[in-house]
Amino acid sequence: MKRRELTTRRGISLEVLEAGEGAPLLYLHGIAGLLDDEPLIEALARRYRVHAPVWPGYGPESDDSGEVELEDMQDFALHGWDIAEGLGLERPHLLGHSMGGMIAAEMACLAPQQIDKLVLVAAAGLWLDDHPIPDLFAISPFKVAETLFHDAQAGEALLGGGADFSQDGALTDFMVGNARRLGMAGKILFPIPNRRVDRRLYRVSGDALVLWGRQDQWLVPAYAEQWQALLPAAQLAWIDDAAHMLPYEAPAEAAEAIAKFLG
Repeated sequence: MKRRELTTRRGISLEVLEAGEGAPLLYLHGIAGLLDDEPLIEALARRYRVHAPVWPGYGPESDDSGEVELEDMQDFALHGWDIAEGLGLERPHLLGHSMGGMIAAEMACLAPQQIDKLVLVAAAGLWLDDHPIPDLFAISPFKVAETLFHDAQAGEALLGGGADFSQDGALTDFMVGNARRLGMAGKILFPIPNRRVDRRLYRVSGDALVLWGRQDQWLVPAYAEQWQALLPAAQLAWIDDAAHMLPYEAPAEAAEAIAKFLG
């Protein structure tokens, strides 16, 4: 994968990971950001030209303009379209995971004719009173992996990037970076990840795929069924032995389901 620098028309600087050839696919990462290894992006790049922007707060601290400029969900959604414009993308497939799925859905509501197909992977954005969502901002960092991953031990290794927290400074660096990421994500996810997108989903005119891990403990499967019910034309696909972070736990299976849908 290659990295490129991009400055949007609003003046926000960011990095974009790019890989592959084929139809354009805009990939919006989730609350954990883009990790050192991105197996789903690599798998999708075998069939599509994948563009994966880094959200403000998740890149180098020097690129901090977006952390100030983006204040609410409308800002995030418009920033997504500014990125697509800056990349010269015309009717890309739009895929979002977790927080990125929440933003992708809002983008599709704003400009339904400007995307080809929509893929929501364990998307945040809804709220069901019968299934309250655990507050990630109140969970100990040492408990996050078991909340988001089916295999908590593997999840800890992925989220930690292989860092040895027994060494001086390693845990501090991780905690500072994590606080910065969560501070940005909190603008749209805190106190609950509900910005009333359910009232706008009727505007999504194209086909959509809702992709979910059966073992998701953060956004339980009832949320997948609710997304499918609210979207005008949506398919629902399940991934076994995977939780909220299914792009990392079952990338081959996820890529296969996405490719089957996108064609």
